[in-house]
Amino acid sequence: MTGYSVRVCVIRPRHLRSWLLFDFSHLTSSETGNKSKMNHYWQNKVVLVTGGSSGLGRIIAESFGRAGARLAIAALEEADVRQAAGEMQNTGIETVAICADITKQQDVERMTTETVSHYGQLDVLVNNAGRSMRGKLLDTMPEQFQSLFDLNVLGTIRCTQAAMPHLLKTRGHIVNIGSLAAKSASRWVGAYPVSKFAVAAFSQQLRLELGPEGIHTLLVCPGPIKRDSERLYPLEGTTGIPQDALKPGAGVKVGKIDPQWLAARILDACERRKPELVVPARARLLFAIAQIFPSLGDWLVLRNT
Repeated sequence: MTGYSVRVCVIRPRHLRSWLLFDFSHLTSSETGNKSKMNHYWQNKVVLVTGGSSGLGRIIAESFGRAGARLAIAALEEADVRQAAGEMQNTGIETVAICADITKQQDVERMTTETVSHYGQLDVLVNNAGRSMRGKLLDTMPEQFQSLFDLNVLGTIRCTQAAMPHLLKTRGHIVNIGSLAAKSASRWVGAYPVSKFAVAAFSQQLRLELGPEGIHTLLVCPGPIKRDSERLYPLEGTTGIPQDALKPGAGVKVGKIDPQWLAARILDACERRKPELVVPARARLLFAIAQIFPSLGDWLVLRNT
């Protein structure tokens, strides 16, 4: 063969580790084009957000609201969800507050019925409610696995199944909040990766089975999120693990993500009907390497946590 040349680029592990690290701390919603202004795509659409009274769930809800959507936010604590809804209403966002426990089927059905009864339709379900944990794997009891699985996985399934008849009518969106742990496990996080891997598998099955029916499913896999306040519920399983593992992201060495920026990306990904949103995007390289070369993947995870 003549006239052609092949250049092979070899990335050494230490260079690869540096390349995977990315600091998001300098990003703000204004610098990344936060779509807080009115967006005609979302005008009058109805969005139901579980875990919508605080943290990332609230910020996602507010972002949809500022873009023109009408909201239903659901959370476990009645006082918190009513206060959050009132504050959103004061900013001009039409919001309904629903107190619901997504580990209970009757609550999930009531939550969906109240949303559709109030607004007449449902266009987006954001499965945000869930929790993390810490702990050594062998110290994590089967009951803890079961409890976390019930909330993070079965809660997502319950809400999706209850909402699906209404979403099919509007060819709507399902947004499942996963984690980098949905793609790559780590140390000291107990049952959390197991539950998030299941959410990732569920999301893919939804895309395969219901994509042809017009349903858009987005799996969001973010790294650690910046927090302006303490967790709504304290972490369990914090005894006997390294101090760094108690930090957001269990000590993963990536910059913390601005939640306003992430919410804007979620809205954009929905409009474009993307299947996944992984932040930082470069983490995809780690996931690909881990699938092809598990030992190298494990080495990179150990070096980055």
